[in-house]
Amino acid sequence: MYQFSGKLKTLSLALILVGLVGIAFSFYSTPKTIEEAKEIIAHYSSHGDAHETTHVAPAHGDGHVKAHGSETNSHHTSEHNDDAHAEHVLHQLQNKPWSAFYVSLFFFLGISLLVLAFYAAQRVAQAGWSIVLFRVMEAITANLVPTSILMVVVVAAAVMHINHMFPWMAEGVFDPASPNYDAIVDGKSWWMNVPGWAIRSIIYLLIWNAYRWFIRKNSIKEDTANDSGKTYKLNYNVSVGFIFLFMITESMMSWDWIMGLDPHWFSTLFAWYVLASLLVSALTVIAFVTIYLRSKGALPSVNDSHIHDLAKFMFGFSVFWTYLWFAQFMLIWYADIPEETTYFVARFNEYKLPFLAMVGMNFIFPILLLLNSDFKSIPWFVVIGGIVILLGHYVDIFIMVMPATVGGQWSFGIAEISSLLFFIGIFIYATFNAFAKANAIPKGNPFLGESEHFHYYNIEHRGEGSDHH
Repeated sequence: MYQFSGKLKTLSLALILVGLVGIAFSFYSTPKTIEEAKEIIAHYSSHGDAHETTHVAPAHGDGHVKAHGSETNSHHTSEHNDDAHAEHVLHQLQNKPWSAFYVSLFFFLGISLLVLAFYAAQRVAQAGWSIVLFRVMEAITANLVPTSILMVVVVAAAVMHINHMFPWMAEGVFDPASPNYDAIVDGKSWWMNVPGWAIRSIIYLLIWNAYRWFIRKNSIKEDTANDSGKTYKLNYNVSVGFIFLFMITESMMSWDWIMGLDPHWFSTLFAWYVLASLLVSALTVIAFVTIYLRSKGALPSVNDSHIHDLAKFMFGFSVFWTYLWFAQFMLIWYADIPEETTYFVARFNEYKLPFLAMVGMNFIFPILLLLNSDFKSIPWFVVIGGIVILLGHYVDIFIMVMPATVGGQWSFGIAEISSLLFFIGIFIYATFNAFAKANAIPKGNPFLGESEHFHYYNIEHRGEGSDHH
């Protein structure tokens, strides 16, 4: 059985500790008053940095900025506008460490969730090739527990107005008598309300973690079960139900946790788009963990054919992500509806470099690297391609979140790096600790033999093709 090495455990704990220190520093160093925000604005103005000082709230109705619209005394208008802008910049700067933490949290929670969904899909499809990877996928989903706990913390902080990432939660947005009143958001109040949002968030997390706990326990039980396949059939039936619930909750989660950051904006493709981004990342992570554990001798039944199939999924869903990205962008650009185009205007104007780089990293690079079938079986080639894919989809989540929460005050620094290190450390500890607690081979699965001989079928097939030619 695999042993979680002391060196790897120390590395994971060190990453968590360094990440925590950096996260704490990023929160500590944020401005606390409007006066501090005005000093920062003046500093950037003196250096001629229009990017940092001329940004106004995008047209999604930030409650923190709209107050100046009710000012009637022209003598005080300029001073009031300056105060409103400074308050807006203050909220953006205070959002920055929260947003950096949220991007990494959503990325790692989403990866864990999509690994769980892919695992459930393999059970429902009764796929033969992937059985020897089941323990790897189960181990990765252990990361769902700590990330879910941290998501509950973020949800609670938003409800208590400790952070201002969700502008529709601002005071007065739903009150027609308030200068912050937003008629468009108020029209969505049947869905966009704090109790409903918080309750739905908890329900998503409970459903995902309940299935993860159940299937992990019963997957291990399969190894020694002597009940004529009853445990296997139960796991199959529960996985069918989970896939159904997953498709509903993943869509609603995308609306609540990401689209809710831009409450005026909408896209009927968005839930699929988020799904594709997280699924490509999840498949890449499965490939990484599999390649590492195989190199340590922990997965004797895994061969190049299994790596090849994972790389095929990485390539295929990279193309699928690109299709959805283009379909969403092209339709919104062509229709030219203000409520839709503001989403891309804000991102293209102030996030041009990461916005364009993300498209190249998530489409062009995987196409060039993984199109050749022979390359898909070379582990180090898959790792190189996978690193670019993961970075690209992290940037994708970054671009989903940051323009709505920090606007023009974005950067990539201590807050972002610390959050990444923190969640990488949690991922390493949770994944390899879980993998060490069960047999690496799911011996009770009826398709195990097919999975173990997957390589030999491929060799036989290739040999026949060579003889034929």
